[in-house]
Amino acid sequence: MSWRALGTSLAAGVIVVSSALCVGVPTAQAKNGDTHITGQGINQTLDCNESALIIVGTGNTINAVGTCWGISVQGSSNIVIADNVINDITVYGFDQTVLFHSGDPLLWDRGRELGMTNRIDRVPA
Repeated sequence: MSWRALGTSLAAGVIVVSSALCVGVPTAQAKNGDTHITGQGINQTLDCNESALIIVGTGNTINAVGTCWGISVQGSSNIVIADNVINDITVYGFDQTVLFHSGDPLLWDRGRELGMTNRIDRVPA
């Protein structure tokens, strides 16, 4: 077998194998991916899309519409106002405010456990 014939055979084999690997492969996208917000002084409105909202930073104001699976806030002086929270609200840090209109989430104030003041409350819609 010549080098050219060998090269052609190998190239054909690679094409067949690679196309066989691609047939029937599902696309990998999370339907309800978590939303991460990291920064300082961000003012944003977003749809929670039934997933977790994770905020890290200071002085951020986030309005979360729709339903959040859970909310986690770390840092200081962040304000989060959510329509609905299903599972939990966890707050770390100091001077955090998380308000929600509906849902029955577990409220976990890790900052208060360490003597820091935070506010987590249900408010009327």
